[in-house]
Amino acid sequence: MKELEMHSRDALRNLLSNVPILEIKSLKSAPLAKVWTPDFIVEVDTFGKLHSLVCEVKASGQPRFINAAILQLRDYVNEQNAEVTPIVIAPYLSPAARQACREKGVGYLDLEGNSWISFDGVFIDRQVADKPPSENRELKSLFKPKSAQIIRMMLREPDRAWRVIELSEAAGASLGQVSNVRTALLNREWARATNEGVCLSDPQALLDAWVETYEPPSGERKKFYTTLHGSALENAARNAIGESSNGHALFSSFSAAQWLAPYARVSTNYFYANIQGLEKLVKALQLVPASKGENVVITLPKDEGLLLDTVEAAPGAICTSPVQTYLDLSVAGERGKEAAEYLRKEKLIWPR
Repeated sequence: MKELEMHSRDALRNLLSNVPILEIKSLKSAPLAKVWTPDFIVEVDTFGKLHSLVCEVKASGQPRFINAAILQLRDYVNEQNAEVTPIVIAPYLSPAARQACREKGVGYLDLEGNSWISFDGVFIDRQVADKPPSENRELKSLFKPKSAQIIRMMLREPDRAWRVIELSEAAGASLGQVSNVRTALLNREWARATNEGVCLSDPQALLDAWVETYEPPSGERKKFYTTLHGSALENAARNAIGESSNGHALFSSFSAAQWLAPYARVSTNYFYANIQGLEKLVKALQLVPASKGENVVITLPKDEGLLLDTVEAAPGAICTSPVQTYLDLSVAGERGKEAAEYLRKEKLIWPR
């Protein structure tokens, strides 16, 4: 017997043993058959009435695998004459997977403690707030710079079907990286495979997951003061940013949001730049270094992909993309979160 199945049997047995009105009569493997059968069956007694729980164990609790298990369990249950309740078990079930089980009337249990089982007067509903460390690591890995560059490209055109090769070329990522991201998106059902390639099926859920794990980009953060303000500062910045000579510089965070979806005006101006772009901004905005009281902050991100994921909101007003601006605002304090939600409503609404 597989170790995961053994742990699953123990977890279900422990869960059911805490229900006073229920007695476990047997727990055994399903009879061998030529057609599909569940991993094991638990027979219980409630108020003198026998009831069977048919259980399927999955190594991954991502929606793609859980939805397949749900279909298999429901087909199996429909062929039985006795009182039967289907249950899916996994190491961890994502919220989307749990919701899919509830909607289809399939019970679930994961080894983190989430459970929902209902039959014959028995109702178990337990939700654990925290994700396991492995799930957090997996999500953070999905949004690391190279992978994030692929996801940004897909979010720009969520309805577009991408071949692995063309997505690799567009995002400047390796074929292996694109394949890994493709698999992760498909497993979570944030994307779907078509004859033309892979396209996003739930960009909203993808963005929800990204913002939940997002951390400000690593890189040097430089603080300056300028005597320029208002339209003089704005025009000087646009002229420097729009100049096509060496160097990349662009509006970011609150400053980008002012062009994309104005909401919260702040006194500090924010930019992303590389070394050459920094030099252009220093000269154009007459910047002097400031240890405090700064009104210009320029970040030199290690991830140069941020400098390429841009939109030109007006001539010379090159900004971080709506997705990147939303992410940056989300970690910029309370006013930033408000501005982020406003930007999302204005620029990042996709049908679910």
